[in-house]
Amino acid sequence: MRLLRLRQFLFLLLTAVFMLPVLAVMASWLSMGEADGAARQILLEMAHTVLPDYLGTTLFLSALVGVGVVAVGLSCAAAVTLFDFAGRRFFEWALLLPLAMPAYVVAYAYTDFLQFSGPLQTLVRELTGWQGRVFPEVRNLGGAAWVFIFSLYPYVYLLARTALSERAAHLMEAARLLGAPMRRRVFEIALPLARPAVAAGTALALMETLADFGVSSYFGIQTFTAGIYKAWLSMDNRLAAAQLATMLLALVALLLYLERRSRQKLRFAASRGARAGSMDARPLKLAGRPLALAWLLCGVPVLAGFVLPVLFMLRPLIADGSVLSWGLFLGWALNSVRLGLLSAVLAVALALALAFSVRRRPDAPTRWAVQLAGMGYAVPGAVIVVGLLLPVGWLQARWPESGAGYLMTATVFGLVWAYLVR
Repeated sequence: MRLLRLRQFLFLLLTAVFMLPVLAVMASWLSMGEADGAARQILLEMAHTVLPDYLGTTLFLSALVGVGVVAVGLSCAAAVTLFDFAGRRFFEWALLLPLAMPAYVVAYAYTDFLQFSGPLQTLVRELTGWQGRVFPEVRNLGGAAWVFIFSLYPYVYLLARTALSERAAHLMEAARLLGAPMRRRVFEIALPLARPAVAAGTALALMETLADFGVSSYFGIQTFTAGIYKAWLSMDNRLAAAQLATMLLALVALLLYLERRSRQKLRFAASRGARAGSMDARPLKLAGRPLALAWLLCGVPVLAGFVLPVLFMLRPLIADGSVLSWGLFLGWALNSVRLGLLSAVLAVALALALAFSVRRRPDAPTRWAVQLAGMGYAVPGAVIVVGLLLPVGWLQARWPESGAGYLMTATVFGLVWAYLVR
């Protein structure tokens, strides 16, 4: 009995560790005193000045990204699952490559190449004799939407491709036997089947958009996440930043609910073996103009989200390899690999422990605890940062000799903790 209670205590403690950032942020509304009054004053001033712009910009950017990732991800998924063409096998995995490129790295690459002093505009001015700016400024809301769309569309593509490949073939075959033309089979049967998958992928992409700070900060876009960091760093008020983070967390919670609900709709039975029953149940062979269109649909996202950013970043390195301090770079790369391996090993071990606990004791409290711990992937990085530093700051103020601030900010402990939460 004592062993069982000890296991339950350790399980709840582990869940609390994962939920600490969210709990600390939400607890910021319970604080009282002079610090809380200053935070409320800052929030009131921001509500009358910049918060409406932050919210409007965030919602508009999210709308652009949502429409873009659906258009790109779903069209690519339909192309590689419903049709057969030369290069289809290559595009099936190549369309996932943008996941290897962080959005802020893509933003840096495009800005360096397309800005006024970049190589493209410089070349155009030299060839044409034009003066001034040749292309519009890339560092704006439209440029940020472009970066997010071609960095995050694989979320929609991957889920939609799985849904279409598992469920669309036999129903399209039944529609063909009933006399439906190819156009109706695609737009009225196949694509509607992928709607839950598309909704789940779009929710994940929007979570990443809300959580981003690098792109919005570099492009000078005043999003809600940028406002959180400004309240913390510029206004030097951590409570105001935490209370702003709870508002962002509410938007993320709505997206998380939609994503979970969409995943539940994916759980319906699909008969197997129907694909091999007829040649028409297999991907339709493309040639001529349809083949060129399929290449265009699948090629542009790979180019825009991975190939071009890589080439833009390699250009100065190829021109002059001495610009990079290779010794420092290799040290940084080795640190990244070590940190990644450490985080991966710990994340897998903790995930297995949580899954084992649910398997052994599938009661309601255990399931709820695991679901709360699993919400970490939906928590924006800004919320995690604020949520981790708030209790550390409180602990450091009460017991300066504890060294909690040093442990969290001067070692990899805090970084690994944040990774494990997500």
